[in-house]
Amino acid sequence: MRATQLFATGDIRTVDVDIPTPARGEILIKVEASGICGTDRHLYHGEFPSVPGKILGHEFSGIVVDSGDTAIAEGTRVTCDPNTWCGTCDQCQRGRVNLCVNNVATGIHRDGGFAQYCAFPASKAVTLPSDIDPLHGAFCEPLACTLHGMDIGAARAGETVLVIGGGVIGLLAVQIAKLSGADVMLLTRSAEKQALGRQIGADHAVGSDTELREIWPEGADLVVECAGVSSTVSQSAKLARTGGRVVILGVLPQGEQVSIEPFDMLFREIQMHFSFLNPFTHQRAAQMVADGTIAVAPLISRTIPLEEAAAAIASPPPRGEVRAIVVPQD
Repeated sequence: MRATQLFATGDIRTVDVDIPTPARGEILIKVEASGICGTDRHLYHGEFPSVPGKILGHEFSGIVVDSGDTAIAEGTRVTCDPNTWCGTCDQCQRGRVNLCVNNVATGIHRDGGFAQYCAFPASKAVTLPSDIDPLHGAFCEPLACTLHGMDIGAARAGETVLVIGGGVIGLLAVQIAKLSGADVMLLTRSAEKQALGRQIGADHAVGSDTELREIWPEGADLVVECAGVSSTVSQSAKLARTGGRVVILGVLPQGEQVSIEPFDMLFREIQMHFSFLNPFTHQRAAQMVADGTIAVAPLISRTIPLEEAAAAIASPPPRGEVRAIVVPQD
């Protein structure tokens, strides 16, 4: 089969490899769709820790073609929760499974979904309806991560929620915030993404903090940073109203530092939180995608064959792109 492997920092190629044989407790999935995430580009640039030589791809779904020794029926369409917690470390025992010290992340520590087939733990596969658009299953993982962050932020009806960043996480966060009954604003410099934000439910879409202040002079009750840029992380606390809160969902390169003003945050009692991975949210995300509670079709910018995956990961996303989906099968 063909698969896209990251051999070393800056060295990613699509090569021929053997179709994997499921180990005990695993299933073999014929991959239908795999999303290119910003983390994949961080991995390529060596900005996020990973195991060299692994097949990338942690946002994927497909059809079970070999059940192995599991109870999942062949022909079942599944979405894949990529994180396998150990269940025994201190963090797992405290229920903080996303902080598991032994977590094995598919597409980072073990082979992932930028391939025609993937052997995957059956315990981490979530069933999808047979009639769902195959491309939509690739959105369950980013939605699950966004749900965790929005659970931390806990937007309430009548509050103001500012989402910074018009990528896939930001546009999912807009929809989740709107479901809470909040007044929602998207902040992005991209006019195309502003228009898309309004289409999927944002009450306001602006391109600068000056425009934001014209609408919400005091700032937002909840600021959700989804851009993963040092300047917007620094800016987040300043855009929260007094007594407000901030959730950082965007991923910055390992080692990058940002500037904040503790004096301002102290005297305005700004709460600042960080959100990591998708603890106990993948099943909920799958249901929301399956029943259309969250619209994902407008977020698909393009589909590309597996042979183009390496070049797409090695290059910055085109202007206005939200999500590119790799379709591995010919």
